[in-house]
Amino acid sequence: MVNPTLPVSLLSSPCTSFQLSSVREAELERLEAARPRGLGSREQGLVLRMARPPPPWLHAAFLLLWLLSLGRAIEIPMDLSQPPTITKQSVKDHIVDPRDNILIECEAKGNPAPSFHWTRNSRFFNIAKDPRVSMRRRSGTLVIDFRSGGRPEEYEGEYQCFARNIFGTALSNRIRLQVSKSPLWPKENLDPVVVQEGAPLTLQCNPPPGLPSPVIFWMSSSMEPITQDKRVSQGHNGDLYFSNVMVQDMQTDYSCNARFHFTHTIQQKNPFTLKVLTNHPYNDSSLRNPPDMYSARGVAERTPSFMYPQGTASSQMVLRGMDLLLECIASGVPTPDIAWYKKGGDLPSDKAKFENFNKALRITNVSEEDSGEYFCLASNKMGSIRHTISVRVKAAPYWLDEPKNLILAPGEDGRLVCRANGNPKPTVQWMVNGEPLQSAPPNPNREVAGDTIIFRDTQISSRAVYQCNTSNEHGYLLANAFVSVLDVPPRMLSPRNQHIRVILYNRTRLDCPFFGSPIPTLRWFKNGQGSNLDGGNYHVYENGSLEIKMIRKEDQGIYTCVATNILGKAENQVRLEVKDPTRIFRMPEDQVVKRGTTVQLECRVKHDPSLKLTVSWLKDDEPLHIGSRMKKEDDSLTIFGVAERDQGSYTCMASTELDQDLAKASLTVLGRPDRPRDLELTDLAERSVRLTWIPGDDNNSPITDYVIQFEEDQFQPGVWHDHSKFPGSVNSAILQLSPYVNYQFRVIAVNEVGSSHPSLPSERYRTSGAAPESNPSDVKGEGTRKNNMEITWTPMNATSAFGPNLRYIVKWRRRETRETWNNVTVWGSRYVVSQTPVYVPYEIRVQAENDFGKGPEPDTVIGYSGEDYPRAAPTDIKIRVLNSTAISLQWNRVYSDTVQGHLREYRAYYWRESSLLKNLWVSQKRQQASFPGDRGTRGVVSRLFPYSNYKLEMVVVNGRGDGPRSETKEFPTPEGVPSAPRRFRIRQPNLETINLEWDHPEHPNGILTGYTLRYVAFNGTKLGKQIVENFSPNQTKFTIQRADPVSRYRFTLGARTQVGFGEAVTEESPAPPNEAYTNNQADIATQGWFIGLMCAIALLVLILLIVCFIKRSRGGKYPVREKKDVPLGPEDPKEEDGSFDYSDEDNKPLQGSQTSLDGTIKQQESDDSLVDYGEGGEGQFNEDGSFIGQYTVKKDKEETEGNESSEATSPVNAIYSLA
Repeated sequence: MVNPTLPVSLLSSPCTSFQLSSVREAELERLEAARPRGLGSREQGLVLRMARPPPPWLHAAFLLLWLLSLGRAIEIPMDLSQPPTITKQSVKDHIVDPRDNILIECEAKGNPAPSFHWTRNSRFFNIAKDPRVSMRRRSGTLVIDFRSGGRPEEYEGEYQCFARNIFGTALSNRIRLQVSKSPLWPKENLDPVVVQEGAPLTLQCNPPPGLPSPVIFWMSSSMEPITQDKRVSQGHNGDLYFSNVMVQDMQTDYSCNARFHFTHTIQQKNPFTLKVLTNHPYNDSSLRNPPDMYSARGVAERTPSFMYPQGTASSQMVLRGMDLLLECIASGVPTPDIAWYKKGGDLPSDKAKFENFNKALRITNVSEEDSGEYFCLASNKMGSIRHTISVRVKAAPYWLDEPKNLILAPGEDGRLVCRANGNPKPTVQWMVNGEPLQSAPPNPNREVAGDTIIFRDTQISSRAVYQCNTSNEHGYLLANAFVSVLDVPPRMLSPRNQHIRVILYNRTRLDCPFFGSPIPTLRWFKNGQGSNLDGGNYHVYENGSLEIKMIRKEDQGIYTCVATNILGKAENQVRLEVKDPTRIFRMPEDQVVKRGTTVQLECRVKHDPSLKLTVSWLKDDEPLHIGSRMKKEDDSLTIFGVAERDQGSYTCMASTELDQDLAKASLTVLGRPDRPRDLELTDLAERSVRLTWIPGDDNNSPITDYVIQFEEDQFQPGVWHDHSKFPGSVNSAILQLSPYVNYQFRVIAVNEVGSSHPSLPSERYRTSGAAPESNPSDVKGEGTRKNNMEITWTPMNATSAFGPNLRYIVKWRRRETRETWNNVTVWGSRYVVSQTPVYVPYEIRVQAENDFGKGPEPDTVIGYSGEDYPRAAPTDIKIRVLNSTAISLQWNRVYSDTVQGHLREYRAYYWRESSLLKNLWVSQKRQQASFPGDRGTRGVVSRLFPYSNYKLEMVVVNGRGDGPRSETKEFPTPEGVPSAPRRFRIRQPNLETINLEWDHPEHPNGILTGYTLRYVAFNGTKLGKQIVENFSPNQTKFTIQRADPVSRYRFTLGARTQVGFGEAVTEESPAPPNEAYTNNQADIATQGWFIGLMCAIALLVLILLIVCFIKRSRGGKYPVREKKDVPLGPEDPKEEDGSFDYSDEDNKPLQGSQTSLDGTIKQQESDDSLVDYGEGGEGQFNEDGSFIGQYTVKKDKEETEGNESSEATSPVNAIYSLA
């Protein structure tokens, strides 16, 4: 029989009774599709949603373990008698560190507590005779102490632990104890390895045997790791294989290193040095293009051949459950590629992976179906070769049916089953209490049938521990299973009356751990109903666990489990409460943003209100630290000034104590690209070079362009110039160069966000020199004085100099004279020709020259010598008045020989001499008007003042300056319209009249004939009739009578001359003083809130008055202790808090006078006058008669009575104090 004692939940401790295991099933997908969805991108599939429990594989693993737990081994409560059970032991192959004490574990439980002893190499191990060996208290764990000396190797062997009490003996596995070993590498002198370039090579490691085997890796003697690739790699045996040797392989040496696990030491073998024989000297440029490096070096190409394993076929055996590692390493030129195949089928994709540049095939967790023939194919362009590996899978014993503990009631039947499989087939041996079953006392109730022991009509004497040992040549399995005969009524093994909360739509399991012998039957009931729960949404497992397949609201209630056997019954209850699930209905969206911007990730959650909600954020599946640039709110996460480090996946995790929901979104940050790197110059030529670079990370924004810059160290060292620009799809470009420049290049990557930092500079490359191919530009000849000519040009830069010692041959001669050329060699960028006539044209040529020769014949440029002042002025000047502000000019052109230079313009100087109005001051500042010399002899002068007298002169202007002035011309300007009146003021002394005042215009521009006033009344959008008033030129005031006190007025005022009406000014009258007040008063007084506020204030004042009257009539406690300089005596009537108590029987009138509510002063019984309280007998009063003196203490009685008087006793004062 099998006892159905319930196992605990996977997620709960063994002492918990009703455990809950919640796993989402396929039904949830249907419910998920049916429930309301959020808005936005959720329906668009932009956000990855994850529900709890997260990954499907974890869900499946928990489900599998949960189902396995339903049939887990029986557990007897520890307060009942039971045989021993091994609970902890060391591994079968136990390797220990020789520097530490040895620990061999063996723990067991039982009732009574078991005792322990050990065997070593199948013989009793007498612990008491060895002072180094001890056993831990209440345990069988051995401790071997070497602090006082001894060699750990002396204790190597096979150990087995025995745990025994009066009901039987349990055995541990046979533990093989070995001491870790890390032997030294034998010293040896290694000669240099001589090898022909292109030949294969194997450097053998042969590490010293260690326990466990050391980890092998190759480095140089300077501890630099050896770079491995398809051509050079380390085999599984530790050797280093070269498929073909290249000349660069001798740039370093090669040392095999062994790292030992327990001692954490690394031992290094003496290094190998290579000597590579070659027909070509080493040249780095020949190795830059790998596909052609063999032909470039003259290495003969050859077909592949296998270096390991050798030959065309081999075989390999592997144990079931282990990893299978197949390896093929081939030589050849070019380096061969390796491919793997399985004969008659495909490689197991879920378990197979390639390692060591495809040279190794690893298949994990091998099973019988992985046996067969595998072959590797090595190929290059010269051919291919195959090696076949026959794989046989053997198996150490593994359990098909492991024996379980058997608990029976007296008279019951049962059986122990021990079934195992392996290759070859394992044998089964039964033992009882550690002794072979054959040598045990006979038991008529026991029958052995191969791998099964059958018990019939068991009695108390049948209690024992049985061992099943199954073994073959590859290993063994040992299992303990006890037989216990008990007579126990049902009992519950967990706390009673638990309260469990579960989430709606989850699968839930209620466990009810119990024990009894004979085995009790278990039934479930809900809310005290008589029907047993099984079927439909409920399922009861053999061990009694109740599974609710999908929780609904109606499943809420009280569940009772009842265990019954012939000896009695036991029951337990649990209250199940169903909660709504936590759901994120507005999820964060995937976003792509530029660096420096602000991004907001939404996360809005719906949850059961009775559960506490916690919203947290993860970044790349790690808890997010909310820094100063982040703001976390209940429904969102805001990131300010996004940086590249903010990129990643963000997960919003909404959690309660029962469940959680996850929503994930990715944040992509667009940034400037990283700088290009590893600049390399190739294809070096006289006028070109190829520049190659490795692009940097584009930071999520594709690179659109590369800008190549150069710097030269002769003309402008340290200054970078743009050379060329290339598309972002290239990383190599041919650059056209100029002769005799020591170039250095750098590259800048550009994307939509911006430009990267410049790359590190390339190496320098100097081109050879040549004669210049161009001449300087922008050649000019201009005089700086009247007797010279300065010749200037733009100097040539580094890319146009083409050679050393750049200089310029300057030539000049007078134009149209056919005289010989004057010439001079100049190193700068200017030359001055002296003693030249005034403003004479010259032919000029400037030619570049360096040490390699002269540039091409230069172009001829016309320049002029210096200018002198003009000698003549314009004549026959005629003036015609166009209007009050403009005139027209006309004059005769001067002769060209009098200009003495380039005629730039004719210039008129004019000024306002006076106004035609008397006593009006004017400014006589000179003004000017310019007329280009090549545009005729007419012009217009504008922006004059009307009604004024003007004077005018004209001059000729060349590059040197003004010529002599012409005769002065006078002219008047006619009247114009005046400017606006100044300081227009509006005053409103009362509601009936409005006063207007103004000043005369600043510029009358003629004789004023009067003023015109236009005004109109308006009220909001309503306009009245416009009224026009005309005034004399001397009138500057006007008063109007208002038609009503509410309307406002708009006034427009302007002055007049005989010409017409001038510029006007417009103003509006202010609002009447009572208009705003009346409107506001009406608005506020009619508001409901204002009326309510006034009523509340009136009610509060009334309540305060009533309270103060009651206080006044009945007395009260008023603190006076702080006002007294002498402490109260014991006879003083006081409370503990230092205040006097005024009662009805002490209702005496106060000294002085009391202010009543009507403001009158009532005389009290005291005849003291105010003078009595003054200092020096004189009371002090303000000008209004109010008392401002301070009270003076005259006698104890007056002091007491004076202290009893307080401002708070007056209701009016009380109101003021509250205010």
